[in-house]
Amino acid sequence: MPGSLRESLSESLGAFRAVLGNRDLRLVESAGAVAETGKWLYIVALDVYAYKVGGATGVGIVNLIRVVPSAVVAPFAAVFADRFPRQRVMLVTAVARTLAFAGAAAAVAIALPAGVVFAIAGLVTLLGTVFRPAEAAVMPSLARTPEELTAANVAASTIVSIGSFVGPALGGILLAITNVQTVFAATAGTFLLAALVLARLRVDRRPERALSEVGLAGEVFAGFRTILTDRHLRLFVGLYGAQTLVAGALTVLIVVAAIELLDIGGSGVGYLNSAFGVGGLVGVALTFLLVARQRLGSDFAIGMLLWGIPLIVIGLWVNTGVAIVAIAVIGVGDVLIEVAAPTLLQRAVPDEVLGRVFGAVEAVLIAGMGIGSIIAPALVAGLGTRGALLATGALLPVLALLFWRRLAAVDAEVRVPVHEIELLRRLAIFAPLAPPRLEELASRLVPLEVAAERDVFRQGEGGDRFYVIDRGEVEISVDGKHVRQEGPGEYFGEIALLRDVPRTATVTAVTDVKLYALDRDEFIGAVTGVAASREAAETVAGARLATAKPPGLAVE
Repeated sequence: MPGSLRESLSESLGAFRAVLGNRDLRLVESAGAVAETGKWLYIVALDVYAYKVGGATGVGIVNLIRVVPSAVVAPFAAVFADRFPRQRVMLVTAVARTLAFAGAAAAVAIALPAGVVFAIAGLVTLLGTVFRPAEAAVMPSLARTPEELTAANVAASTIVSIGSFVGPALGGILLAITNVQTVFAATAGTFLLAALVLARLRVDRRPERALSEVGLAGEVFAGFRTILTDRHLRLFVGLYGAQTLVAGALTVLIVVAAIELLDIGGSGVGYLNSAFGVGGLVGVALTFLLVARQRLGSDFAIGMLLWGIPLIVIGLWVNTGVAIVAIAVIGVGDVLIEVAAPTLLQRAVPDEVLGRVFGAVEAVLIAGMGIGSIIAPALVAGLGTRGALLATGALLPVLALLFWRRLAAVDAEVRVPVHEIELLRRLAIFAPLAPPRLEELASRLVPLEVAAERDVFRQGEGGDRFYVIDRGEVEISVDGKHVRQEGPGEYFGEIALLRDVPRTATVTAVTDVKLYALDRDEFIGAVTGVAASREAAETVAGARLATAKPPGLAVE
């Protein structure tokens, strides 16, 4: 195995081990696995119930109920993820869905009107629009490193892939030996188990945030504003929406291709959908190797190619075996996109608006799915099945090639400052900070090179920066007298900032040194915003003041 591949694999394995060793991430992933199973049990049973009471029209109505409210309500529901502790939002919605599924089971068992069951389906969908942004937004605060965050998203994608493959099969088996109300009751049980797991999560320390002066409407549309005012987010979410439009079209084209083009009947629809799930599992293995690479924009572009080119192949080469392999390749591309997209958003968006951004993105994605499913029949009617496959398949490769450089630039500009994060994490005054805040601070460090025997600053000067030593050694002196010497991983400059006084010592480079500087406002905001950080900083400042020479003089 080449050294670079072996090194990447080792880093990826380390990231996945870290996810398993991270108690809260492990709980979130476990709850997600249980809930994903329950979701598919519910979908299968609901579609069967809808068909029994209303035929194909009933299925269409219930799917409309599941899609339209989500697109409309998602930005509103996501406000909860930014106003309240996200772990509590997830727990409350899991409990609410447990009760809703139990209600659906009871409604079917006592033969209440179908409208009651359909209304519960709409309620369950709305609760999902509250849960998903909170889940996506809480992940960065639980992950301890950038690689761990990506690995956590890979694990979540794995759960979805396995769920889309195993869930429907389990639902079919239960329906074969029991009935719809029993499957609904089983679904309630899975969400109750998920709620019990989520109840063990440590709640984040963010205070509940009141509505800002912009009011509810301003809060709701803050996610859209954040996306529209950032050129990278604008591009990324636009392309993500295009990918879901093609995904929506595929839900129709896969049926038409199986029945009319490949002539493999209704069972062929199942084969092709299963191929998508198998491809997703292969994609997980591939993404596993890419965790250490951290090139999210490029991975997203590759995923777009893998979504589009196979559809073109199916349109050009009508063969069942080719179609199954092509759909499996789309499954691979889907995993690449579903890992790259949320990870990039989690890194690029400020924590205070992250939930609402995910709510806005969800609205865009749901709308894309709906539009795609509407456009596909029109394409088939106008261009024929093969023409519709070719036209739909061409969209994403064209967009990927047009914007490839800009997507690659995202990797360069949204660089993860891994070394700087580790440097700050080792300092007691920053260790209590949440990972997103630590990464934000690390990205704002300014690198400085100071030659040997040059002063970093002199006693009596104004204090405007905090310093961390990355390489080399410095001497601390007061009134020309040596106090101490500091080296890599140590810091200085905090007392002038914390006490708002002039520099109380002179700091001189003993050797050539590399420093990282943090501006006053950034330092004060980070240290005073978290009680544990403030206490650690005051402890260090007090100790240095106590040992200052001459007595009573503060030393940096």
